[in-house]
Amino acid sequence: MILSVENGCFSYKNSKDKLLLEDINFSVEPGDLLAILGPNGAGKTTLLRCIMGFLKWSSGKSTLDGENIRNIPNKKLWNNIAYVPQAKSTVAAYTVEEMVLLGRSSHFSMLSLPKEEDLEIVHKVMEEMNLTRYAHKKCSQISGGELQMVLIAKALVSEPKILILDEPESNLDFKNQLLILDTMTKLTNRGISCIFNTHYPTHALQRANKAFLLSKSGEYLFGETREVITEKNIEKAFGVKAVIGEIETPSNILKDVIPLEITQTSDINALLSKDELSTERKVAVVSIITDHSDVSEKINKLLGKNKKYIIGRMGMPYEDRGISIINVTLDAPEYVIQTLVSQLGFLSGVSVKAIYSQVKF
Repeated sequence: MILSVENGCFSYKNSKDKLLLEDINFSVEPGDLLAILGPNGAGKTTLLRCIMGFLKWSSGKSTLDGENIRNIPNKKLWNNIAYVPQAKSTVAAYTVEEMVLLGRSSHFSMLSLPKEEDLEIVHKVMEEMNLTRYAHKKCSQISGGELQMVLIAKALVSEPKILILDEPESNLDFKNQLLILDTMTKLTNRGISCIFNTHYPTHALQRANKAFLLSKSGEYLFGETREVITEKNIEKAFGVKAVIGEIETPSNILKDVIPLEITQTSDINALLSKDELSTERKVAVVSIITDHSDVSEKINKLLGKNKKYIIGRMGMPYEDRGISIINVTLDAPEYVIQTLVSQLGFLSGVSVKAIYSQVKF
């Protein structure tokens, strides 16, 4: 079963038509493990909600084997997809066993009782997730991390073909983080697709075969994890200089991401609130070098959004080296220039730098 997003765009009604997610395209095939990463506020949870139809795409669509998700009957949809939200304290009335059993509800009618087979599946999953000892406890009596494990078990008992998880490792200790990662790996080995939001690039590198990296500017990268989660892309998306190293164990060599420092070239929106942005006007030349002709449309689109600030532009190809060079002069508030530089820098194959005039206006 293939889950796809085609030309997905989304904006909240009160956002003055500003798109939070723009022209999203990707597919997840059986056995794929997709990690979605990005800074706080980039729209990771919103993306998941749009994928599943909880939020309606402003344009574009999500499809399951080519069929628009919004046209699929709920029972059929949730027989194939299971969703694990971030743990919330809204399930106090249920015991742990009752909560997990709710995950089987799509397999029997509203007025019927669960069958022996349903209970066997529930007990098996609870044992695998180390939850048996909590079976008769109220969900309000366990920790947030334990509740997260319960919600994951609830999703697993539905025996989905696609499992979608929103920050499943949050609030979990090392042992339970490892249990969740191992569980997702086992599921993908059985041909089940898993999609998860995460704040841990290391988890993506160690487990996911595909990655989706989302920035606050709305740009994104999707592809093989080793090509998406790089030191350069981490710096562009998070505004953090990091190194990717290797740790050798007796049985494996594992990738690890170590953050070093906040960088000056980071996305301005990731570091400063709106009230803190510098509105002082500056004159600057933004120099752009690209070796990918297929990003020219995106470059022109970003420049077009700032055309009222542009006072000069010159571009030329350097055919001997297979690159293009563009110099754009702007007279704009400093945060506008910094944001543009960040957005351009996030594009694949683009190098960019701003040179500011020393003259004060």
